[in-house]
Amino acid sequence: MAKTKIPTPGKPVRGSESGKPVMALIDLMGRRWILRILWELRGEPLTFRALQEACGGVSPSVLNGRLGDLREAALIEATGDGYGLTAMGRELGKEFEALTHWAEKWAKVLK
Repeated sequence: MAKTKIPTPGKPVRGSESGKPVMALIDLMGRRWILRILWELRGEPLTFRALQEACGGVSPSVLNGRLGDLREAALIEATGDGYGLTAMGRELGKEFEALTHWAEKWAKVLK
């Protein structure tokens, strides 16, 4: 069996030996460009070049690597139109909406 390169629930990850799924998710989301890629794919699928432009500054090799990580994590998939979120990726995006609302309240408190 091939060794996974993404943080995996049930296994130690950066900052945690617990193996808890939330710790694996936090580790994955903390990788550079991962959140930005997911954010840019929240609408319609994007081609590699369109996604690279939307991310503004990610190198092709890093983008390719992060897309591989996100595919392995079952959050995105290659479609006929480029790359798009899977059902799990869309569900995660809905969870981010709650975090976005919280962050907006937090920003007001800090002003």
